[in-house]
Amino acid sequence: MSTSAFRFHAPLDPASAVEGTKSAGPAMLRRPRLTTTVPQEYVHRAAVAEVLLTGWEQLDGTRFRITAQLPRSHSFYPPVGGTHYDPLMVTEAIRQAGALLAHAGFDVPLGHQFLMKDMTVSVRPEYLRVGDTPAALDMDVTCSDVKWRRQAFAGTRYDAVIRRDGETVATGGATYTCMSPQVYRRVRGGRREFGGRMAPELTAPLAPRLVGRVSPFDVVLSPALSPGLSPAAEAGCWRLRLDTHHPILFDHPVDHVPGMVLLEAARQAATVVLRRSHARHSALLPVHIESEFLRYTEWDAPCVIEACRVPDGQREDAVLVTGVQNGEQAFSCLITASAAHI
Repeated sequence: MSTSAFRFHAPLDPASAVEGTKSAGPAMLRRPRLTTTVPQEYVHRAAVAEVLLTGWEQLDGTRFRITAQLPRSHSFYPPVGGTHYDPLMVTEAIRQAGALLAHAGFDVPLGHQFLMKDMTVSVRPEYLRVGDTPAALDMDVTCSDVKWRRQAFAGTRYDAVIRRDGETVATGGATYTCMSPQVYRRVRGGRREFGGRMAPELTAPLAPRLVGRVSPFDVVLSPALSPGLSPAAEAGCWRLRLDTHHPILFDHPVDHVPGMVLLEAARQAATVVLRRSHARHSALLPVHIESEFLRYTEWDAPCVIEACRVPDGQREDAVLVTGVQNGEQAFSCLITASAAHI
């Protein structure tokens, strides 16, 4: 069944929040239109609680307006330093927007698979402060280089401008392709999803305080286990740690490591590198994330995470993180941190 059968438009204009009835008598009460989330299936989330998007509207063939809400508290993305929304939660909202516009805007059937090629996000920390109510976001999304295969949507580049109370809080975007379940099975060669007895080996976590975390459960890096590494290399080299029981990072079974897990690994690696070089030890707040996903990161083979500082002009607090698996680079991520939040 086409997803257009379920198409809806949540109200985006606050002025239209109250709806009257033409035939109502004097005693008929005016009913408010209530805020809800978009369908969880449209953003590839199993848990309704993890859906950040609240509505959408298609302006024309390639432009969309999407609304989102950031919770003041989150079990995995808590406020950075207790004061600022986590930029990776903004990144997750951008990821969800790409899935939503594919299903709701381009009629991609549920069950199709998506492959993220790259993702970027830049935030303005002064507009990320946590207030007295959850942050309501307005996202203007524009698609470009839209690809079609046999008259079916096959992927796009999309860019988003995200505003909060009229101020631009972030910009970002991504490029992805999508394919039918039949094509995906051929591409992946019948690889199976992890889960149950097929869960990957759970390695020991780094100390949570080193990566900006409180609980070992949230740590996605393990000490490097390769005996051939020199002490200098070990200082910026770890192993990707995959706990598939984590309800946020692994919201549902998949046959490869999700991109948001890799971005969290990059953030944690950057935290270790930058905290070593600064006397202060406050929370790390990324202001720019630029990532590229070169191939699937498999869950059943070790992935080595390497990180080094990139002194480049004004980007003195930038860290380049790469993931290498089976001798080939799987992804890269450049993270630039706010000097005031390291």
